[in-house]
Amino acid sequence: MFCKTHDNLNLYYEIQGNSNTAETVVFLNGLTQSTLAWAFVLPYFKDKYKIVLLDFIFQGQSAKTGEWRNFDQHAADVKTVLDKENIKKIHLVGLSYGSLVAQHFAVLYPNYLNKLILLSTFAHKTPYYEAIELSWWRSLEIGGYNLMLDIMLPSVLSENYFKNPLIPINAMKEARKGVNENSEAIFKLMQATKEREDYRTELEKISTPTLIIQGEKDLLLPVHLANDVHLHITHSKFIVIANAGHTLNLEYVNEVSKDILEFLTTL
Repeated sequence: MFCKTHDNLNLYYEIQGNSNTAETVVFLNGLTQSTLAWAFVLPYFKDKYKIVLLDFIFQGQSAKTGEWRNFDQHAADVKTVLDKENIKKIHLVGLSYGSLVAQHFAVLYPNYLNKLILLSTFAHKTPYYEAIELSWWRSLEIGGYNLMLDIMLPSVLSENYFKNPLIPINAMKEARKGVNENSEAIFKLMQATKEREDYRTELEKISTPTLIIQGEKDLLLPVHLANDVHLHITHSKFIVIANAGHTLNLEYVNEVSKDILEFLTTL
């Protein structure tokens, strides 16, 4: 399904799961992911919750035109989907890039939230992160998404994943190519992170019950970055998954999903 954003672009979304329940979980993708990225997670949620998936503008099946969007604008697009579907309250799960959108959504639209779950998250950049960001940017300039993906994978997947992949690496590369052929769209997504200021002070406005899950072996976003998010959100809960990397919707799916479900069902 599609809905129109405030600037008349097509934003793709899906409704899955249990349509008869009063509880809705919204999942927000990582940088170069699409709604398909949650395929291994959804079976844990589909019987109890209504599920909303969406591709941000410049992702997946959503529009690839227009100016780059900041995270406030991405958050407004999420609200547009909820308003179209007349969904008043949600549990919001965001991974990496999607976790930044979720942070901004929580600050801007707190009345929509029951609970907030941030996976592989951060609120400020370090020189180490900026060096990785630059390597992705340069590889996309020089060799398009194929080269960028080769550069990305060792920093977003753990060594354990390479030893025992849920999706074989070559199959993952082939699947990703089909939805990320537009380099300009990826640049526009990355611009939001490149221009984002330190958001830690803004996080102090969040009063929504929040769960933060980080992989112990996340090379892109070391654990201390997620801990900073935890320290700036009052009464948040912080879990570190041993041996896991950055892409938590592909690594340790069982553990991550169970941690989320336990958090959602705890008063």
